[in-house]
Amino acid sequence: MRVKTPHFWYRRLSAPAPLMEMALTPLSWAYRLGHAVNQNFADPEKAPLPVICVGNLVAGGSGKTPTAIALMQLLRSKNIVRTPYFLTRGYGGHETGPLLVDYFRHTHEEVGDEALMLAKDCFTVMSADRAAGARFAAQKGADAVLMDDGLQNTTLQRDLNFIVIDGSVGFGNGKTLPAGPLREPLNNGLLRADAFILIGKDKTGVLELLPEDKPLFNASVEVPHNAKPDPGKKYVAFAGLGRPEKFYFQLQHLGLEVVGWHPYADHYPYAASDLQKLSDEAREKGAVLITTEKDYRRLPQGDFGTIAHLPIELLWQNEEALVAFLRQRLSP
Repeated sequence: MRVKTPHFWYRRLSAPAPLMEMALTPLSWAYRLGHAVNQNFADPEKAPLPVICVGNLVAGGSGKTPTAIALMQLLRSKNIVRTPYFLTRGYGGHETGPLLVDYFRHTHEEVGDEALMLAKDCFTVMSADRAAGARFAAQKGADAVLMDDGLQNTTLQRDLNFIVIDGSVGFGNGKTLPAGPLREPLNNGLLRADAFILIGKDKTGVLELLPEDKPLFNASVEVPHNAKPDPGKKYVAFAGLGRPEKFYFQLQHLGLEVVGWHPYADHYPYAASDLQKLSDEAREKGAVLITTEKDYRRLPQGDFGTIAHLPIELLWQNEEALVAFLRQRLSP
């Protein structure tokens, strides 16, 4: 069973903590202790090639995967490395790997939806064991791996850690799981970062928390111009993300008429019955179903009518500075 992100994780800090958050706070202390023990006894393996990590400090919904894809495009287009591969654990898939993801042959049940999104763009290794995955990528001819997620992973050393931050929510209420969204104590993560990527405008004052001696790169998430939906139609929207409301707000920003909205938990495994209900609603309202590209890859087969999906891309605001930073850190 997948659980939706609790609203209090991202409450305004000026608002009082709800009872559920206070009740879960002792468990967050236990989580912090377990994390500290895990980190202190870790013995990460040094990979035979450079490892770049695109991670975050909160559980889900910060934009790691589109950021990883945009970074990969820079690495290749600017010839910073010759043959970079993606490395992912394949969350949601039952395969353990290491294996080379085949975009046309593998399914999301096997390798997860994020692995398929990455494999559409570049060679992708899926491996539950990140260290084994890095070795496998090197054997396949990679000269660097870009790891989507894995900042808290203890099995593999990283040469460069990027922390992705969603400017609209920052680090939430500042508490660790399960009382808040943090995967580890904030100060620990900030110390291990080599650079930060802020998506969108800072609406929570997160910039005041970042170390001044570490670079910050800004970006925005946009819908490609040639992929924008028809504004003359009505839509029944649904999404299973860490924060599915981001998709709803994006549709509003595009000026679309959303006549139905259904949020699901992150990586929600859609069943045919789910799609049938959504399809029936869309038919009754004279609307088209629409979801995210990530969700689209998890949809079951069936006759559910037209289902539109919304691709997104990350656009850099200071690309030249980022390219210079990558060259400096990854030069032999």
